[in-house]
Amino acid sequence: MEPRVDVPALLVLEDGRSFRGVSFGAPGETFGEAVFSTGMTGYQETLTDPSYRRQVVVATAPHIGNTGWNDEDDESRRIWVAGYVVRDAARVRSNWRSNRSLADELAAQGVVGIAEVDTRALTRHLRERGAMRVGISTTELDADKLLARVLEQPPMAGANLVGDVTVDAPVVVPAVGEKRFTVAAIDLGIKEMTPELMARRGIEVHVLPASSTLADIRATGADGVFFSNGPGDPAAADEAVGLLTDVLDAGLPYFGICFGNQIFGRALGFGTYKLTYGHRGLNVPVLDRATGAVEITAQNHGFAVDAPLDADTPTRWGDARVTHVCLNDDVVEGLELIDASGRVLGFSVQYHPEAAAGPHDSVYLFDRFVAVLASTGSTTRTEN
Repeated sequence: MEPRVDVPALLVLEDGRSFRGVSFGAPGETFGEAVFSTGMTGYQETLTDPSYRRQVVVATAPHIGNTGWNDEDDESRRIWVAGYVVRDAARVRSNWRSNRSLADELAAQGVVGIAEVDTRALTRHLRERGAMRVGISTTELDADKLLARVLEQPPMAGANLVGDVTVDAPVVVPAVGEKRFTVAAIDLGIKEMTPELMARRGIEVHVLPASSTLADIRATGADGVFFSNGPGDPAAADEAVGLLTDVLDAGLPYFGICFGNQIFGRALGFGTYKLTYGHRGLNVPVLDRATGAVEITAQNHGFAVDAPLDADTPTRWGDARVTHVCLNDDVVEGLELIDASGRVLGFSVQYHPEAAAGPHDSVYLFDRFVAVLASTGSTTRTEN
C-alpha cells in the first residue's frame, strides 16, 4: 500500500505549532511525546523498540521505507511507537529481504503516521523548545480543536510505562554452544538482540517480568543480573530500584543498559532528570574515560543520571563512578560500582551496545559482562 496522498493529516504540538501532511500507515488519531531520531537506517528496529512506548517519532532522514519490512529484524513482538512522522515515504520498496511495505505494516498494526511533513523544520523546533506532547489526526483537521486534545494528554515526566512492555511470564533463551553462566534479565522493555548476544557468549538468559523478586531471580540459578532498556521516567520506577537494591545486597554481578543505567544510578543514590530533547540516533559519540577511546553509539533516551563526573561516590557496596560521557553534552553515559579491592560489582551504559542496526563499536561490553561473571568465581549450576 502506497502513502494515501488523498487523505490529509494534521500534526499539532502542545505549543500550538502545526504541520499538515498526508496519512501514512493507519488513518485515525494518536497522541504521545514528539521526539526525533537521527538514524539514517534501521527504522524497523526503531519502530519495534519498546523504549519508544507512547512516543511519536520524527525521522530526520528524509527518505523512509526504501527497504520495506521483513520478518527477521523486529526487536520485539510489535511496533511500539505511538506515531511516525516522515518527510518522503518510499513509493517502492527495494530489498531482497522485504516481505511488505512499511506503510502496509504500519496500517496492519494500527500505527497512525503522517508523511510529506517538513521534518527538518519540525526537528529544529523540537531541538530548540524540547520534546513535547503532540497529536496526529486524519479525523480532526482543525488545529485549535486538535491542540485542545493534545493538552489533555499526560506528560512523559512521571510516567511509569514498564508494565506496558514487560513480558507476562518468564522466557528462557538457551546458551549457544557450551553453557557457561546463567543470567536473569529483568525485562523493562528488552530488545531481542540483547539476550541473543548474551546467548552467543555461552549465557543462558532467563527473561523475567519487571514485577519479579529476588526470590524469582534466585530460582533461575542466576550467576548475574541484567536490567534492560525501557520507556518512561526512571524517577517513577521505584519497584525496579528496590529490586536492584536487593540484587546488589545479594552480591550478584550486575549489567544494565539504558533504562537499566538510570535504575542503577538511582540504586546508587543518584538522581535522574529529563533531557531537553534527548539522545536518539545511531551516531552519538561517547568517551570511555578509562581508555580514552571514543565509541560511536546508538542511543534512545530522554532521561539521564545526575552524577558527579570527576569524583567517586561512596555507597554501602563500594565506590560508584562515572565511566562514560557523551562528547556532545557531557551527559553521563556509563556507571561502575567497585569494591575496596577494585573488583567490579556492577556496571551499566546509557547507550545501546546491542544495536541491531549498528553501529557495533560497543558490543565488547557483553564480553566485559562475561569477564565480571567469571571474576566472581561462579560456575554453571549442575542439575541434580
